[in-house]
Amino acid sequence: MKAKALLPSNLIILWASLCLLGCSADSQSTQDEKLITTEVLLEEGTNMAVALSPDSTTLALDLQGTIWVMPVSGGKARPITDGMGDCHEPAWSPDGTKLTFHSYKSGYYHIWSIQKDGSQLKQITYGQFDDREPHWSPDGQHIIFSSDRNGNYDIWKVHLGSGKLQALTDDAANEYHPAYAPDGSAVAFVSENKEQAGIYLMDADGSNPALSAASENSLASPSWSPDQQHLIFTAYDGKNSQLVYHTLNSTDTSKVLTADEDIFPFRTAWLSEQEILYTADGKIKKRIIGQEGFSTIPMEATVTLQRYAYDRKTYNFSDTTARPSLGIMGPVISPDGQTVAFTALGDIWLKPLAGEAKPMTNDKFVDINPTWSPDGDKVAYLSDRDGNMDLWVHTLSSGQTEKLVDLEEDLGFPAWSPDGARIAYFARDTRNVWGSGELQIVTVSTEKINALEDTYFVPSKPAWSPDSKTLAIMVLQAASTRYREGLSQIMLITTEGEVLDYVSPEEGRTPAIRNVNGPAWSPDGKHMAYIQDGLLWILPVDEQGMPSGAPEALSQELASAPSWTKNGEKILYLATDTLKLIDIETKEIQPIPLALYWKNEVADAQFVVHAGKLFNGVDSTYQENVDIIVEGNRIKEITAHQESYNIPVIDASDKTIIPGLFEMHTHQHATVGEKLGRIWLSYGITNVREPGADPYDALERKEAWASGKRPGPREFFTGGLTDGSRIYYGLANSVIHGAHMELELERADRLGYDLIKTYVRMPDSIQQIITEAAHEMGIPVSSHEIYPAMRYNVDAVEHIRGTSRRGYSMKQSNLKATYDDVIQLLAKSQMNITPTIGLQGGFYVLAEKNPGIYANRQLNALYPEQYVLGLRSNVQRINKIYPAYLENFEAIQKGVYDIVKAGGKVAAGTDSPFIPYGTSLHVEMQLFVDGGLTPMQALQTATIRAAEAIGVARDLGSIEAGKVADFVIVEGDPLTNIEDAWNVVSTFKGGTRYDIDELLEKPTL
Repeated sequence: MKAKALLPSNLIILWASLCLLGCSADSQSTQDEKLITTEVLLEEGTNMAVALSPDSTTLALDLQGTIWVMPVSGGKARPITDGMGDCHEPAWSPDGTKLTFHSYKSGYYHIWSIQKDGSQLKQITYGQFDDREPHWSPDGQHIIFSSDRNGNYDIWKVHLGSGKLQALTDDAANEYHPAYAPDGSAVAFVSENKEQAGIYLMDADGSNPALSAASENSLASPSWSPDQQHLIFTAYDGKNSQLVYHTLNSTDTSKVLTADEDIFPFRTAWLSEQEILYTADGKIKKRIIGQEGFSTIPMEATVTLQRYAYDRKTYNFSDTTARPSLGIMGPVISPDGQTVAFTALGDIWLKPLAGEAKPMTNDKFVDINPTWSPDGDKVAYLSDRDGNMDLWVHTLSSGQTEKLVDLEEDLGFPAWSPDGARIAYFARDTRNVWGSGELQIVTVSTEKINALEDTYFVPSKPAWSPDSKTLAIMVLQAASTRYREGLSQIMLITTEGEVLDYVSPEEGRTPAIRNVNGPAWSPDGKHMAYIQDGLLWILPVDEQGMPSGAPEALSQELASAPSWTKNGEKILYLATDTLKLIDIETKEIQPIPLALYWKNEVADAQFVVHAGKLFNGVDSTYQENVDIIVEGNRIKEITAHQESYNIPVIDASDKTIIPGLFEMHTHQHATVGEKLGRIWLSYGITNVREPGADPYDALERKEAWASGKRPGPREFFTGGLTDGSRIYYGLANSVIHGAHMELELERADRLGYDLIKTYVRMPDSIQQIITEAAHEMGIPVSSHEIYPAMRYNVDAVEHIRGTSRRGYSMKQSNLKATYDDVIQLLAKSQMNITPTIGLQGGFYVLAEKNPGIYANRQLNALYPEQYVLGLRSNVQRINKIYPAYLENFEAIQKGVYDIVKAGGKVAAGTDSPFIPYGTSLHVEMQLFVDGGLTPMQALQTATIRAAEAIGVARDLGSIEAGKVADFVIVEGDPLTNIEDAWNVVSTFKGGTRYDIDELLEKPTL
């Protein structure tokens, strides 16, 4: 059911190009004045493919998403694509005049071709699908490729004259990496066939498929020998990668050609029956079959980076001006349409349409996700007042509050049924608070719980049908099992757990971030409200919840969190920073002003800290026996110790002081509760950077911590993961239309984002526009990409590996090695990288070396015993499910070491809560030291380097006169033993002192 014509993927790029020409004209002259041009010579490539021309004179290679050509003997490579298309896996036409490859230029992977001189770039396949790994037929009439057009990856071919497409395979398992035999009579491909995975052969028309080489390893890219008697393909078992030489029609079928090489998973090129070319260890290699050793073909590819300086957002950490609360979470209108319940500053508030907002709860804990009873006399909500997120019910008429559901798991998104009898909610995965949730339903009168067993990945708040028999929930539907991305769809499920159907309001498009953005089923059963392209929509539905008409956009402004009045006539929504009520018939909009304010809590005391040793974050050695004089929230002076002062003195003469730490990559959620802030501070972490969140969830946290409503660090945040045509996480926001992007950028400005995070399906053309707009606001942009992102001034990159739309990383090989192209690009561009290596197995690798990690004081005080036991058992679970997960970790550490050694900028972050908040940051620093960095360098990644990346080094990141008084008293000598950095005695955030015993103890009501 289509709401409007979908913007064709090629028109996205047209729109992007027009914006680049027109939208940034005012800032171009300023940028030019601050432009820094740098040339970077690349002599190695990470996960690059190579193809040999039919006349054996020229090599085509994909290096960091650009197609290059160079002589087969080696030398200087010349780019023939512009670098913006994310082009990969080239293959030559039979006559040697053209190349085909797959490119992400249109916002999906499609098959393209280009003349070898770089002219006549042409798109060959189209649609809302991914097409990959092309190979030309020997007669030049067809290109064969893999595609997810049928819901999983199959082998397809396209006729170049007519454009006609034909599926050659239709197995339920994924099939990919096709290659024509030299005479065109057969095709080899990889199949994940459930009965037997391996290399399969079939006739060119798709008939007679048959297994040729079975394997339990991950296989890729079969390539035919010129005489068609042999295949070479790559095999990867997680620890090793190999080139396998497979003889057809023989009992002695396969042998391994390589040993101790990092083989890249792409087609081998044949110089002759016995001589091959392939890529491995960052190089183009030549090998004679049957002989030991190889030779290397030298490569030189030069890329030019043009990066400009821009004026960064300024921060006033001493400002106490009253400011409106923008962290308005989960607003819901009462059934009579007269009162709004919402969360702000940690409490549930009730706002009459014509009156003043007043707190329904008022405590130090986190109270969230209100839902009204049908009679409007009760509000159910979540609170962590008893240790974790339980379900509570407050009766307005009596003022009584009772706990309804008490589980070990944190609960999420309660929704009261229209008949008043039940409340649906999710019980969340304790290891990952923004991950999977089990749908459960509690009967209010008996407190009996019906768990529906199935879990859903980051689902939305449930919505009830009017008859209270069906639930509608936004869930992820992956496009294939080969890659995790897909679309959010409305799942219709009975209260007994029977899934009835999945609904897409607009075919091929995904609605807004899953959370509280719909579906919201109208009480009369006639519509579902939801958010898409930033706007509020309603979809006509029948009694079963199936679409019965075309969707209608109700708002022209950015909207979120829709909820209905009882009569189904009006919808409440949050319009960026204002609550509004819209009549769906008349379209009349009623603003609902909140007039809710908060102030930044700024310390005003004067005191001295006598430090035995002080690591200021800048110098390589300690300052010893010094006094830090604090006035208000700033460091007034650092001086040699004096015996007497007329202000209080804190004696740390036998201890060490280090700067307050930064956690540079975490994702948080309100369901963690009040203890989250104490976790951070207990580890000496005074600043967190959150590159992906529901913005209102993040703002509630930021405002509560900054105002002193509950203890916590300073928060630097963004909104959802700004993504492209497909998404994965519930936080992902598909932004592919120009009008939607304008709304999201306006929200970033009005809510005061500290950065923008683009995600893995965002095309470079649109990411470039986002980057320029963000820089106009003074805030940085980060993504998972390095090149060409750094060429158009993206500031930072997350993860040394991380998720990639390609299925392999441009920063790290399958064997976890990072090659010199990545190192040089990062070092020369000065793009910040947050490697998150603890996430890539490092946490458990280090715990195997040092089981004392599990005995950490903060971990055991602030996390349940079962959680810590689960961490210990994770190694066995991981080894069973992913037996190679912990292999080759030294290569990851070497990559980080090499980046730092080359002058690159590295900051410490962890991607918690995949690994635990707080503990993980210290493990990350310990892993850096274990990998060769000095303790000082490791500490700097979490202090001054992090502050520089955020843009706050003028105030934070080091202990110097004039800076904000963020520092940590620790026991021991962290410049000698990095583990001592988590021996926290006291943490000072902006001059406010938090002692460890206080932080480890749950507050009282």
